Amino acid sequence: MIDAFVTRLADVFGAAQQTVFEAAVAPVMFAIGLGNLLEDAFAATGWLLVGVIEIAVLIGGIGALERWRPVAPVTDRSGVRTDILYTLVHRLGLFRVLLFFLVDPLWDWTFAELRLVGWQVWQLDELVGRWWPGVTDTAWFGLVAYLVVLDFAGYWIHRAQHAANWWWALHALHHSQREMTMWSDNRSHLLDDLIRDGILVMLAHAIGVAPGQFVAIVVCTQLLESLAHANVRIGFASLERLLVSPRYHRLHHAIGVGHESAGPNSLGGHNFAVLFPLWDIVFRSAKFADTFPPTGIRDQLPEHGGRDYGDGFWRQQWLGLRRLFGAR
Repeated sequence: MIDAFVTRLADVFGAAQQTVFEAAVAPVMFAIGLGNLLEDAFAATGWLLVGVIEIAVLIGGIGALERWRPVAPVTDRSGVRTDILYTLVHRLGLFRVLLFFLVDPLWDWTFAELRLVGWQVWQLDELVGRWWPGVTDTAWFGLVAYLVVLDFAGYWIHRAQHAANWWWALHALHHSQREMTMWSDNRSHLLDDLIRDGILVMLAHAIGVAPGQFVAIVVCTQLLESLAHANVRIGFASLERLLVSPRYHRLHHAIGVGHESAGPNSLGGHNFAVLFPLWDIVFRSAKFADTFPPTGIRDQLPEHGGRDYGDGFWRQQWLGLRRLFGAR
């Protein structure tokens, strides 16, 4: 029954993607002389539809939870509007267009060179199929297996973002939101996103994730991350050890807890897991508490220097580069 539902859902989405592409995207591509990029434009149409669906879930679902049980009132409306802009850039495919022009050629060259020397893509589902014959015949198996592997990689990438001074200089922007909401997930420096997404896409290629599976993994991950950042007073009780909750992730963003727990001048932190707290538990970075503390970075506080992380999109990006190259 699950397999039939997944297949039906894929068929409905594919039909919608084809309709939008033929009615709106393809004519524009021909009109501006980019008919040679129709295949890429078709893929971009899929990401656009996915983004529209995600934003609808944000507004209609997670937004309702924020209105129901907010942790704190939102007073910085300008900051939230900037976070919304980040979300639109990422969820509607604009950031993926940037990846296409800047990173895709490098990916293509890398894998072409590896194939020339005899390297083949490692198919994770085929490997597991040798251990449990028949399990890989189900439509959901590949999604779950690849989701776990990519989430494990995401955990270590996230720890590196906090452990390396140069990477934290970029990633700090994500933590600088003092009034975190469901829109805050995509509040990140573009260079930080390019590095992280580049690693994950390369890994997805290396273990044989199919394009359709990758889209599904991205959708699941992004929606759950939006929920984790939401301004909502919710924990998952005993299930919080299985899935990251808004309470669990808020501790990661808490001032002096989620990042600088080892001291004001020492990188550290807790709760790096993207989806599954298992990684934090196994590698001893988990912190469970029934609290919803203030979010932000210690050096934003007046008594610790009152560092400016910027108010608008472009200033935040510029200040991130200044931090990266050692300027205050």
